[in-house]
Amino acid sequence: MQSYEDAVSFLGNWGPFQRRVFILLSLLSIPCGYVVLSVIFLLAVPPHHCSIPVSSNLSQDWIQASIPEKHVAGKLERSSCSRYRLDLVLNLSAGEDSLHVDHVQNLSVLLAQVPSSDMMLEGCRDGWIYCKQYYQSTVVTEFNLVCSDQWKQPLVSLLYFVGGLCGCFISGQMADRFGRKPTLFGSLLILTISSTAATFAPSFPVFTVLFMLMGFSQMAIYITIFVLGSETLIGSTRVLFCSLCLPFVYNTAVVMLPCTAYLVRNWRHLTLLIAVPGLACLPLFGLIQESPRWLVSCGRLEEAERLLRSAALQNRVEPPAVIFHSSMVCNKPTSQSSFILWVICLSFFGISFNLSSLDGSPFITYILSSAVDFPGYTVSWLTAGYFPRRLSYIGCTLVSALALFLLQITMHSSTTLTLVLALLGKFGILAAIGVIYVYTGELFPTVIRNTAMSSCAMFARLGSSVSPYLMQLGKTLSFLPWIVVASLSLVVSLLCAFLPETFRQPLPDTIQELKPIQM
Repeated sequence: MQSYEDAVSFLGNWGPFQRRVFILLSLLSIPCGYVVLSVIFLLAVPPHHCSIPVSSNLSQDWIQASIPEKHVAGKLERSSCSRYRLDLVLNLSAGEDSLHVDHVQNLSVLLAQVPSSDMMLEGCRDGWIYCKQYYQSTVVTEFNLVCSDQWKQPLVSLLYFVGGLCGCFISGQMADRFGRKPTLFGSLLILTISSTAATFAPSFPVFTVLFMLMGFSQMAIYITIFVLGSETLIGSTRVLFCSLCLPFVYNTAVVMLPCTAYLVRNWRHLTLLIAVPGLACLPLFGLIQESPRWLVSCGRLEEAERLLRSAALQNRVEPPAVIFHSSMVCNKPTSQSSFILWVICLSFFGISFNLSSLDGSPFITYILSSAVDFPGYTVSWLTAGYFPRRLSYIGCTLVSALALFLLQITMHSSTTLTLVLALLGKFGILAAIGVIYVYTGELFPTVIRNTAMSSCAMFARLGSSVSPYLMQLGKTLSFLPWIVVASLSLVVSLLCAFLPETFRQPLPDTIQELKPIQM
């Protein structure tokens, strides 16, 4: 039986039609790339301490002295969630004409004379003062998600990724049932509306629901674009799009957000700007066509031929009289497929976010962290074009694991070397992600490809869902998150060895064409 790729070979690999698909689908990835790091900037937790009411009439020295200090990781820091009892401070200040800087340390001595020393401290009854060095306002500072409510901040991050998990699962089912194009633009519409509405969120619960919807649509857009491009293009052009062009444009959008956040430091204004790329891409609906390969798999041969004859006109080639035969219609799956690749994708997004916890300005940190993705995706394209998939993936993950294990040695001795090793670890992971996306699209047949890709991304979202809590481990043991990430990299590289090789082989269209897992 003639394969799909043989049937459409008359179009060639690189003509006006392919270039149009390249440009349009790449542009559509900008909205989802632009929003992916929003969780970092919208939910940032600036340094903070208890507020002292102006009505207390305390001098600045007494206000400074009323916040207790403690040693954290060898450094003396002001308490974020407690202050000395205001009535005690007022009594002490009344007995002192002034308190100079060199007397501030004596306050604890004075308070130690109070008989009930356990009662010297109290919570931030009058709110908090937040450092505005990097942010004018964030969701955390506006809704005071600190101290007794600090558990809400990682919860919002968790729900954002859970939304992505649900989006992956639902969009995959819808794309395989109703088509790639309506699923893509439906997700794009949800992202635009939810981001715009989040700008005006009056309360924390309302923002949480809208932010979850943003996560719901973000990954659904990328997966659908990836599948639509991989099914429309063939041969080396498909590999170029999936492993280099699409990730490059997507990552350019990722880098754009820290730059925007640097200029726009109010979270409401930033959220509104996040909606702009999606709004700008909605008019492209009339320029994007459905996947001909998916139409064939559904038995809609006339529609598929009509789209391909239009593509032939664009490429100025003559199509055959009959492009598809009825024998090419793919049967729907009658048995469940084994999605071992889900496990491999489990930790990728969690790794991507956790490797960004570097010292210094958050804007420079995340720009550097995102910029390293460009050489990572370049390596993934080169390896995908010239080396077997399993070897490419295993090699990239081992580079990442080695760098992160070595990072434990330099963490407390060399900031620069630690940064280099962290970026090298991120480089290896991103190169592996580029390979695994191509690999996943080649493993599964057309009739379930979007569902399979979305299912893999859904399990990847499980990894990203725990990433906020993984980062919390670093507050107890700074090296622990890196050890976990490096260990997971080793585990998934071993699992990859059991998958069938797909290098330079045509995409499967039916369940019967699936290759068995190697045991």
